Amino acid sequence: MKYSRIAVRLFEREGEDVFYDPVYHGRTLKVFGMDQWPGRALSYFSERYREIDYGRVIFDTTGDFPEKGFDTVIRVKDSREAGLDPLVLAGKGLIDGYTASTIIQTVYGLDRTLTERLYADFLAGKVRSVSGALKSDQKYAEVIEESYTPLDEAFYSGNPPEFGRNILVDLGETHSVNLAGIAFLIVSAVIRHRRNTMIGVNDAAVLAYTTAGGAAIPLVTKPLRARVTVLATEYAVDSIMNLPGPALLLYHDPDTQSAIYEANGVPSGPMRKHVHKGEGAFVYRTPETINVEWGKLPF
Repeated sequence: MKYSRIAVRLFEREGEDVFYDPVYHGRTLKVFGMDQWPGRALSYFSERYREIDYGRVIFDTTGDFPEKGFDTVIRVKDSREAGLDPLVLAGKGLIDGYTASTIIQTVYGLDRTLTERLYADFLAGKVRSVSGALKSDQKYAEVIEESYTPLDEAFYSGNPPEFGRNILVDLGETHSVNLAGIAFLIVSAVIRHRRNTMIGVNDAAVLAYTTAGGAAIPLVTKPLRARVTVLATEYAVDSIMNLPGPALLLYHDPDTQSAIYEANGVPSGPMRKHVHKGEGAFVYRTPETINVEWGKLPF
């Protein structure tokens, strides 16, 4: 059944279309599959939301997501400028200064007192960038320096991106999972209040692996009216499986399918139908029930 204009058709079952409707099922959809299936699913959802004139913000770790239709493409590469300095972004009004300070706290392990000092120095105009914070005579500079690398220096350098309505964050050439997680957190902070937007992440489990990436997950999955988040992954990990929201199970190893069914509360028996190539199982809950729909995928 289709409840709202932002519902997306998943497949047909017994002559009736089955939809994922964020308004009814939940605004974060978790997609699990192996090989190319998560990416294909994310492309499908992205295209459907483009058709209804939703903005799109896509985080892609594969490097294969099509760039057509995006106003801004942010390519993050090791030892290359990305312009994603949170303090510089705060200076331009893209995020607030306290958010920028807490991003640095998360990435470099500042305690609360040092974070407040950094924020105060930002407000006073004493610190305008991460490299500037590193040169400060305050204690937070010592803490940042302990884990600050040339990769970080390059990543923060350069002019900030424009952050248009449709953004593709290409992480396919980033071998540093830590750097990918930082990029995920910073861009998520910039777009966290956007509505009429679809946010897509592939691979969500990889990006959530680091401290910075894990901190970004609540920013992109916070329920907001007129916003949809699709978290696609090859991995059946608790950090993604235990998030509230429906799940779309695509082709995967049998034991992995079982783990995903289990995490979503599907009882043993005929409701745990094996999903073959080209098929999908849509698992969603109401306060009273657990429901599973199966069908052939359109992608």
